[in-house]
Amino acid sequence: MTANSPSNPAPRWTFDAFRLGALATLPMMPGLFAFGIAVGTVAARKGFTLFETMAMSGTVYAGMAQIIVLEAWPERLTTAAIVGAALVTGMVCMRFLLIGASLRPWLGHESPARVYPMLYLLTETNWLLSMRYRADGGSDPAFLLGSGVMVWIGWVAAAVPGYWLGASIGDPSRFALDLVMPVFFTAMLVSLWRGYRRALGWLVGGAAAVVAYYLFGGWWYVLVGALAGSIAGGLVDDRK
Repeated sequence: MTANSPSNPAPRWTFDAFRLGALATLPMMPGLFAFGIAVGTVAARKGFTLFETMAMSGTVYAGMAQIIVLEAWPERLTTAAIVGAALVTGMVCMRFLLIGASLRPWLGHESPARVYPMLYLLTETNWLLSMRYRADGGSDPAFLLGSGVMVWIGWVAAAVPGYWLGASIGDPSRFALDLVMPVFFTAMLVSLWRGYRRALGWLVGGAAAVVAYYLFGGWWYVLVGALAGSIAGGLVDDRK
């Protein structure tokens, strides 16, 4: 009887897959760390303490949403400011509705007690790595968990040098730190290339985001690009 036979399925939730997921994130850590420094820089400029900066990174754990909210952080925190921050965070993080849905075919049969806590660690970084892992034949959900834990640790740890050293940088855009994540995601899309037809959603979403940015300003382009790309991708029919 072979190891891959139906009566002897491949092992799941193994430490080997967890370790493989964690190691897969290592090439991404420099970019992630630079992005964390940018977040720490903004937090320091807004008067956050080191503890508050680390607490935000560890609990909110929302990358770009953190920078957006921090940039608009008021001198005096009011109810309206809190509601506005929550709405902006929710809008920017809407993409995780689709990211989470894409994991359903993989994790749909797993116990909710295992899956839902792991989704807290879900980011674009470990999602892209996990999708590539699964496309290459991997099936162990521990890969997603291992990569998620590693990214979370790196993100929170980056708050420390980001707070103390990042403050001396001043404006992160001077050193192109604001381009770290866009460049990373663009590079990761190469491994997900499935032909021009499947890339139609990427093209439509990107074009819609650029148009919305110049028409409306602010951060509406995030929502417009996500919706346009999702609709275009959903309308693409792969059937011959």
